[in-house]
Amino acid sequence: MKKIISKILVVMFMTTMIYAQSIPDEIQKEIEGGWYTKAQKMITEYVETNKLSDSEKEALLFESERLERIRKDFTKTHQEIIYEFDTMLPGFLLENEVMQELYLRGGRIIHPLFNELKQYEKEKSLEMKIIDDRWRYYKNAIPNLFRINKKLRKLKEERFGLPVDRLGDFKKAIVPVIVAESKAAQKKLVYEENFKIIYTLNVKPNAVPAGEIVKCWLPYPKEIHQRQQRLKLISTSEEKFITAPDTVLQRTIYMEKKAEKDSVTKFSIEYELTAFAEYNDIFSKGTVPEADAKLSEYVKERPPHIVFTDEIKTLSQKIIGDETKPLEKVKKIFSWIDENIPWASALEYSTIPNISAYCLENLHGDCGIKTLLFMTLCRYNGIPAKWQSGWMLHPVEVNLHDWCEIYIYPFGWVPVDQSFGLINSENEKEKYFYIGNTDPYHLIINDDYSQPLFPVKIFPRSETVDFQRGEVEWRGGNLYFDKWNYDMVVSYSRRKNNEK
Repeated sequence: MKKIISKILVVMFMTTMIYAQSIPDEIQKEIEGGWYTKAQKMITEYVETNKLSDSEKEALLFESERLERIRKDFTKTHQEIIYEFDTMLPGFLLENEVMQELYLRGGRIIHPLFNELKQYEKEKSLEMKIIDDRWRYYKNAIPNLFRINKKLRKLKEERFGLPVDRLGDFKKAIVPVIVAESKAAQKKLVYEENFKIIYTLNVKPNAVPAGEIVKCWLPYPKEIHQRQQRLKLISTSEEKFITAPDTVLQRTIYMEKKAEKDSVTKFSIEYELTAFAEYNDIFSKGTVPEADAKLSEYVKERPPHIVFTDEIKTLSQKIIGDETKPLEKVKKIFSWIDENIPWASALEYSTIPNISAYCLENLHGDCGIKTLLFMTLCRYNGIPAKWQSGWMLHPVEVNLHDWCEIYIYPFGWVPVDQSFGLINSENEKEKYFYIGNTDPYHLIINDDYSQPLFPVKIFPRSETVDFQRGEVEWRGGNLYFDKWNYDMVVSYSRRKNNEK
């Protein structure tokens, strides 16, 4: 029992301190040089030949696993990138499109687009790593390039027209309705929506040997939030399951199942819940509380992802200037990120040592990456901020989603969705709607990041920060995302205003 408890404590420590352990200099040198295979061999030898604590050993072994995860993100070759680029924007290449038989290190071929690609890499809009002496690009590098690079985005729009923005149109349509409904009813919780959700996780055939027990944690909604009510579990694929208490900050339903040869191992849950839009109008009626012991932890640094680096301090001064009013600071931070950090498909969070620093260095990111930069800048300016995430259930788009909350008196914690950004409206209440308010389509699973699951997961998680897709393991180790897939099916039934 003592050994089991020790292992659990190590896992809980690893959840939040995964990058805190020091890596021997000789190994770090190989990692920074891109020699992943050599670094992994050195880690194995170092762990086997040195007397290390459990936490030191786990951290080093996870570093080896992290390198493997980076490989899974950076899969595209130079030739594949050129082909995708030409497919995305035909005719952009120079007239001579014949690849010259000249090779650089790793077999990279000189191409007419070579100098263009080098420039995109330099400006951080085309993500590339040299891994074991070969150029490898992020698997979504080209779609991201046309989101991040203003010149290419404009060229693509000029040729093919503006892309359809179904989510943007949907937000622009419902936000005025929510604001008007709140004002008319004199209530902050309005625009009620009822959901029925079926969530499924399928472990691929033979990912686990036949007869072995597969352990699965599925995401399950929080109940303590007033805008998320009447949660009812309808069914589970397994007769026996454990529902995490609502006090668990990353909430789950846990199940086990025996793997069968050549068969998918399926886990699923079905539930109903009711959600509301929340409108607070914080800029008219709210204030940021001054020093408060209860909120002190929400204005602190929280390594590795919330750190007040020199770059954060410099950016804060640039954004805030001489502004002294806290809520105006919030507005300035939100607006700057919205205008300067375009959305882009993200690397797996477990591979990023400091997410807010990554966002600032690369000037792009997905919802969670942008949110952590917003939170870091808020906390540095004394504005309490904490994580929240789950899914976006908008009828036009269902997907993983991250946002946060800030503390505003007298409302308490209010939602802020940095990724949803500014609404294109002349009405200020509509324009800044996603600062302090939200629609009913934000499904809350997590009230924090990098927290232990319940029951405790023994092996390192596939996602060490967020929890939205699920987690799976067996006695032989963790099952990473390439070993399983997931799906969410959502049904809607909005209650009309005159219904009781």
